[in-house]
Amino acid sequence: MEAADTRCDGERRVRGLGPRFGRLWASYAVSAFGTSLAFGAFPLMAVLVLESGPAQVAALSAAGRVLGAVVAVPLGPWVELRRKRPVMVAMDLTRFAALISVPLAFALGRLGFAQLLLVSVVVAAADIAFKAASGAYLKALVPKADLLVANSRFESTAWTTTMVGPPVGGALIGMFGPVVTVVADAVSYLLSALGIRSVGGTEPRPGRPAGVPRLRAGDLLEGWRHILGHPVLRPLFLNAIAVNGLIMASEPLLALLLLRGLGFAPWQYGLVFAVPCIGGLAGSRLAPRLVARYGRLRVLRTAGALRACWPLGLAFVPPGVPGMALVITVQLGLVACCGLFNPVLATCRLDHVDPGRLARTLAAWAVSSSLTIAALTAAWGVLAVFTGPRTALAAAGVLLLATPLLLPRDA
Repeated sequence: MEAADTRCDGERRVRGLGPRFGRLWASYAVSAFGTSLAFGAFPLMAVLVLESGPAQVAALSAAGRVLGAVVAVPLGPWVELRRKRPVMVAMDLTRFAALISVPLAFALGRLGFAQLLLVSVVVAAADIAFKAASGAYLKALVPKADLLVANSRFESTAWTTTMVGPPVGGALIGMFGPVVTVVADAVSYLLSALGIRSVGGTEPRPGRPAGVPRLRAGDLLEGWRHILGHPVLRPLFLNAIAVNGLIMASEPLLALLLLRGLGFAPWQYGLVFAVPCIGGLAGSRLAPRLVARYGRLRVLRTAGALRACWPLGLAFVPPGVPGMALVITVQLGLVACCGLFNPVLATCRLDHVDPGRLARTLAAWAVSSSLTIAALTAAWGVLAVFTGPRTALAAAGVLLLATPLLLPRDA
């Protein structure tokens, strides 16, 4: 009876989010699908179109993320003082303009590596600004009691597009080349901008603090000051950037191990990453019900601890079908825990930040995550050169086992 009541309550909340949230959600789904279609398109263009070497491909992946994060540092305070929906539209249009310049330059025979790098920087910075604005906008749009339901819908959409998009994008690249997926990604941002514009409603313009006519240098660090001074946000922040950084740093090494070391075919490699996304979809859909039943802190600590236990198994992947089965099992468990943890984390973060500093806090969080991922990916690449991918994967897995110690004691 209690489970049925919880389920009915969850359904009422979804229906109660209203058409404005529905349009926002649809816009997110379109842009997320476009991004997943173009997964890996820039490195492929660098290799197949520009005939770039390994060093340039690595620089394109790492430098774009790092420079984009650095450029985004002042964007948090800038977003804070503006209406969030127009900022989201502007960032979508910025990403559209940057991405559509790539196929245009290709058609004119003028595409170069510098342009790909510049576009990757612009898109990375716009991504961070969009996340800062969208989090603040969601908190204003959705009642506090429904934030977890809303975040779980975004999370489930992300895993669905991750499951479907890359295989479809890979097929499109095989038939038409990587340029077509960049066009699709660009158009998805244009459609997202139109969708967000259609959300409608009024949004008050944030006021500046009394006596402060413009942004101050100290505003750039306000997000980090709030995170590191908060008893709940600080451990969540440290846990999140450590876990995400170590998981993302392991991905290139796992690709190297599976494709080169164990001889997996590209379709097998795609399969072992697409199938586990079902776990992310299930975890995100269950999040509101589990929180209603067990409480937010218990779900955060349990899912946060369990997600750290899986990646170590990737260091022991055998060849052939048993290896595929092991990777799918490990990834399924990891993704299910992440799908459960992420919307609860996002909701907790929104609850513990007041609207007057929310954009700066979210921007600081995203900048730190990007820089940590880039640094750990580079470090683990060097480690793999000297120890091999299995040892580097094992090192990441062992360190992940310690990350539950960073989880908060209150939420």
